Amino acid sequence: MGFAALACILLHRAVLLQHVPTSLEKVLLLIASKTLPEVRFLDSVVQLFTYILLCRWPSLLKYYSHTDSVSWLEEYKARHNAGLEARRIVASFSKRFFSEHVPCDGFSDIETLGCPSHFFEDELMCILNMEGRKGLTWKYYAKKILYFLRQQNILKNLKEYLQRPTDQQSFLEGAVLIDQYCNPLSDICLKSVQAQVDDITDKVRKVLRTKNPRHPSLASKAGEVLIPEVELQRQVLDAMNCVLYEQLKYKGNELDYYNSLNSYIHQVLIRRTGIPISLSVLYLTIARQLGVKLEPVNFPSHFLLRWCQGKEGSTDIFDYTYIDAFGKGKQLTVKECEYLIGHHVTEEFYGVVTSKEVLQRMVGNLLNLGKRESTDQSYQLLRDSLDLYLAMYPDNVQHLMLQARLYFHLGIWPEKVLDILQHIQALDPSQHGAVGYLVQHTLEHIERRKEEVGPEVKHRSDEKHKEVCFSIGLIMKHKRYGYNCVIYGWDPACMMGHEWIRNMNVHSLPHGPHQPFYNVLVEDGSCRYAAQENLEYNSEPREIPHPDIGRYFSEFTGIHYLANTELEIRYPEDLELTRATVQKIYSSGKE
Repeated sequence: MGFAALACILLHRAVLLQHVPTSLEKVLLLIASKTLPEVRFLDSVVQLFTYILLCRWPSLLKYYSHTDSVSWLEEYKARHNAGLEARRIVASFSKRFFSEHVPCDGFSDIETLGCPSHFFEDELMCILNMEGRKGLTWKYYAKKILYFLRQQNILKNLKEYLQRPTDQQSFLEGAVLIDQYCNPLSDICLKSVQAQVDDITDKVRKVLRTKNPRHPSLASKAGEVLIPEVELQRQVLDAMNCVLYEQLKYKGNELDYYNSLNSYIHQVLIRRTGIPISLSVLYLTIARQLGVKLEPVNFPSHFLLRWCQGKEGSTDIFDYTYIDAFGKGKQLTVKECEYLIGHHVTEEFYGVVTSKEVLQRMVGNLLNLGKRESTDQSYQLLRDSLDLYLAMYPDNVQHLMLQARLYFHLGIWPEKVLDILQHIQALDPSQHGAVGYLVQHTLEHIERRKEEVGPEVKHRSDEKHKEVCFSIGLIMKHKRYGYNCVIYGWDPACMMGHEWIRNMNVHSLPHGPHQPFYNVLVEDGSCRYAAQENLEYNSEPREIPHPDIGRYFSEFTGIHYLANTELEIRYPEDLELTRATVQKIYSSGKE
């Protein structure tokens, strides 16, 4: 029996068992790519590659149609090569970017991929979905790359959306694009969101049918033609309020108003709560699907909708009723709108706004949320919302300056900072003072980075490190604040500046700043610098859910973390102590 024939028989049996060994795939790939005597078996091999491709990578099925004429062997080769390329790039990231955030040019390899992007993304998802507590560093950088790739695609979609005529810009689609950009790793798509909105619309129709069986909104093509009669429109709005606020219990989130989830349309649908603008987009979309034209009003401090009671297109603000989707669909007069915010406003604030202006306000809300705190999550939200705002208004000097200052403050992408500052100077020469200051300090940062000769290596055996008791990867507990954390770095004494030492009241500690201090990743997502006397071994060590855990560690053993290659280079003698400590402290054999 020939080699190819034997491989085909083995593959048939593997298919029956629903398990195709990787080694057998390699054999078949060799057969398919070489001219062998058993060429008559080649067609069978190619057919079986169809099975392998869609069975091993089922998420790719959505990219194929039953009517497509597909060369499955070529598709398999392309997917296989994309997987190899993805793993090569992911593996290189830790060494290249361990000591800094991935810069804007760090993704240049990905932007020039020679393979279909959906194959590359699929491999990244395979890495992220690896089972167990291993491959943490791979998952960390695969997530960053996937975040970048998806955001680039979403930005392209947003720019295409903004170039359409205004009447082709769906408010719901715009809200979904913002949601997708800020949550690129979540499974959010317009089709799914629209299906949920359609489901609510069907519920409204059922209520409407009980009130008026002949209502025009019950027709199959309702929404394509607007209902002219005000009373029929009122019936639709009453039915909507019944479904949204009485049956489904939608409400404005007064208790947690400044939660970013209130701005994401898919979260509004899941949690059935939001802020005025997100609830207004939902309300307006349902009304239009039922033939009632509502328009967005950029009212200060409280987004509203308006419903025309007079002549279509009237400029008289008193010809409209104003709807508060945040306030359970309450219908307001002009005077009641002013009571809502507590002061008088001019007529211009009652005017209708475009879909682009609605998106601008939604992004502005997210920007303000990002400014409220100084955490990694808020900085990421600030970065994402600035990207969105500048995609809509690329020459806005105020937001360009905010972006430059943000990157400068975070110490990332200094070359990008210089590009932004150059653009600002060209747009507005009067900014030369602020621009000059940032340019000078950014150039100094670049020069310092060039002078760095390599990572600082800390040996525990050095005499100056003899007081350091704890080691990299140990799960600790803070004695005073009670948080759980993992050690990812240490210094023989406090290395922070005098101002930090004074603000943190370090001198009040018995040993003050003259004791070892540890860099720790905390379970709440923060990074802290803790004194040795404030830390103790954790009696019940568990995983620390920190977004940067994979930057420093490759695996969680069940009791402690294993440093990845880059961290181990910097602390080469810590692993031995960590294992000895685990053996001594947790001798129950849990690990």
